[in-house]
Amino acid sequence: MDADPDAALLARIGAGEPGAVRAMIARKLPRLLALATRLLGDAGEAEDVAQESFLRIWRQAARWQSGTARFDTWLHRVALNLCYDRLRRRRERPTEIFADRPDPDPLPDAQMDERDRAARVAQALQLLPDRQREAIVLQYYQELSNADVADLMGIKVTAVESLLARARRSLRQHMGDEDDG
Repeated sequence: MDADPDAALLARIGAGEPGAVRAMIARKLPRLLALATRLLGDAGEAEDVAQESFLRIWRQAARWQSGTARFDTWLHRVALNLCYDRLRRRRERPTEIFADRPDPDPLPDAQMDERDRAARVAQALQLLPDRQREAIVLQYYQELSNADVADLMGIKVTAVESLLARARRSLRQHMGDEDDG
């Protein structure tokens, strides 16, 4: 196993160095927020998940032992678990993820089309079963390899590939009506 790129920073956090905490937040916050926002469809909830994830880092840093899993893998698993806890508490599926708010400044057509497509993709993502959405988000948005996704999800690479294939097929189906017209 390669050396964990976060090990030294974790040791500094465990030693109580305030600058190390800021450095870890700067390093990990954007990806955690992206992951949680895409899974939950709510920026406020995503911020709560990121905050709880960082609290867990702070609590575990002094006891962290590298070797069994990379820190980044553990952190993604913590964030995923927190997201799924929130999804279980909701019990309902959101029907609309982003409220339509008119922009007072006119935007070029290309930018409007891209924003619209991004919103449709986000909506279609929310319609996927949880495991398919998790696989898509981890691979495409978090840019993890199939092997890393399999490790995080606790399944085999072939199962990840199957989830991704079904998810892509469902996304094409959900978005097909809009793209055809």
